[in-house]
Amino acid sequence: MPDPETTQRLRGVLLEQLDRLGDEQRNAVQNASTVSLDQTSVGRLSRMDAMQQQAMAQAAVQRLATHRRRVQAALDRVDRSVYGLCCDCGMEIGLDRLLSDPAAPFCRDCQEERDAAR
Repeated sequence: MPDPETTQRLRGVLLEQLDRLGDEQRNAVQNASTVSLDQTSVGRLSRMDAMQQQAMAQAAVQRLATHRRRVQAALDRVDRSVYGLCCDCGMEIGLDRLLSDPAAPFCRDCQEERDAAR
């Protein structure tokens, strides 16, 4: 587990990420709203392009929601004093891994196993 000072620094990073993700998610929700086009002045390709843009925005909303859940879960682990421990095997997550991804829930070995299983 990281030392208390490093944990608090990473907690600050996580809180900043949570705020940023909230802003990004609000923007993505607006972009994913229903497409309404004037069918008399817009061609079929423009409608298809607008629908594709909407689908991409909806996917972004889902991706951002998943990332927010990961960040919130990491903050919960900080509050429970288990931050820095792998949620799978319970071993320490390397500091280099936490510095690159403060929301990382798994050690490198467990993450590699999960990735290989997909």
